[in-house]
Amino acid sequence: MLTSKEQSFLSRWEQVRERESLFMSKLIGGLPMAFLFGLPILFSIVLVYWLSPSWYTKVASRINSGTVVILIAVLLIILFFSFTRMHFKWEMNEQLYLELKAKLKKEDAADQSNNLSNSINKTT
Repeated sequence: MLTSKEQSFLSRWEQVRERESLFMSKLIGGLPMAFLFGLPILFSIVLVYWLSPSWYTKVASRINSGTVVILIAVLLIILFFSFTRMHFKWEMNEQLYLELKAKLKKEDAADQSNNLSNSINKTT
């Protein structure tokens, strides 16, 4: 027998399952957490520039294009983390959904079997 929490999950997941399986939905849904993951890297670059400008100017002549590469790399990390995290979350929800559906199906089969055996016992 399913608990009320499991039943509410089943009904909710049946409604949002297809919508959340789309690529853009996964990408957009994971962006807040991905930004929390990637922004400290960007903040550290900005802090080095502001807190130690003399060191930054000495190094900046050597890594002018390096900053752009770092920014692109951090952006790609953010996008990858966003999609991967939400895809993992979707897979976990889908697995739970399929397990609960199998449990429901098994319970229904057991109920039908019990009903059939009860009706046979009553007729004899």
